[in-house]
Amino acid sequence: MSDGQPLAGITVLDFSRVLAAPMATQILGELGATVLKIERPGSGDETRRFEPRLPAGESAYFFAFNRGKSSITLNLKDPRGAELARRLAADADVVVENFLPGTMERLGLGYADLAAGNPGLVYVSATGFGRTGPDRDRKGYDTIFQALSGIMAMTGTPDGPPAKTGIPVADMTSGLWVVIAVLTGLAGRRGHGWGRHFDVSMMDAQLGLHALNAARLFALDQDPVRTGTEHPGRVPSAAFRAADGGWLHISGSDQHWLPLCEVLGLDELAGDPSLQRNAGRVTERERVMHSLTEAIARHDRDWLLERLRAAEVPVGEVRTVREALEAPQTRARDMVATFDHPTEGEFAALRTPLREAGAAAPAADPPPLLGADTETVLADRLGMTAAEIAELHREGVL
Repeated sequence: MSDGQPLAGITVLDFSRVLAAPMATQILGELGATVLKIERPGSGDETRRFEPRLPAGESAYFFAFNRGKSSITLNLKDPRGAELARRLAADADVVVENFLPGTMERLGLGYADLAAGNPGLVYVSATGFGRTGPDRDRKGYDTIFQALSGIMAMTGTPDGPPAKTGIPVADMTSGLWVVIAVLTGLAGRRGHGWGRHFDVSMMDAQLGLHALNAARLFALDQDPVRTGTEHPGRVPSAAFRAADGGWLHISGSDQHWLPLCEVLGLDELAGDPSLQRNAGRVTERERVMHSLTEAIARHDRDWLLERLRAAEVPVGEVRTVREALEAPQTRARDMVATFDHPTEGEFAALRTPLREAGAAAPAADPPPLLGADTETVLADRLGMTAAEIAELHREGVL
């Protein structure tokens, strides 16, 4: 944390595990907040054991979403552990948790319990299905949300089975909504002085991604279907295979149609008045796509990329993850950083994308070893003595 960062001075008490909410608290931490991660003694966040594992036994999965946090082990099922958590929350600005509804309340750590002594607390409950409704007690996972929300049904090729996305989109977009909730609460608190309890549902977050799909359904009564890389309402907008086996994606509007045809030598299509507007090309989708596919297949990818860019046709090569992370623009934006971990040594990390114009990119600090900060946090924040802390360790509270 740096005093010059936007969230410097904000303390986040993080009870979350796995991906969505830990991703959110990592973003808050890399923007300057102090994040105190509460973990179970002995095991911690379950992702500490997820693959891929590194030589010294740490998890690269855990590393991806827990950088820069302090780890405190507390047995919340022990009344003494829960009381220590309440004392930490008394001076916190934000609490983030992702247990099933009712869990934190049973531990005496719900919003009402903590806000009674800290009315300015911003409290975010991130759950699979929200705190209300018939599915409120149902557990959920990223791909389950993709299936239930309709995302999986419309991902893949028309003649293939439903497919998941290439990233855990449900987890990661939900994590962004947790960040939005925290920042909304902090901004609101500045105006009126009190905090709020936010109910973030991962399922709601996925349904919210359907803004354009829902608009099509509401307007045309058409349930969206799988279209591969093609856009349902624009032609051309798809990935094409070049002669050398490379792929490129073209996404053009009306002003790009004639330049595209000129580069590809498609004089007949260029001269057809019915294809000058997108609506006509959508109607003639099969003919247009067949001609484009054949023409592109006659040229190497780099040859096409150079000429289409010169013609100002929107185009991009379809990169692998490695190619994307090694691209000149990625390097120029300093998106890949490294940190030094106490047991694994130097390790690479993707930086948080948000940054202040003209300022250095947020640092990528190492993730904590399990319980590494327990003694320091309890001593510095709660004034506990070494003897008191040692006794709680012996009794399994820490």
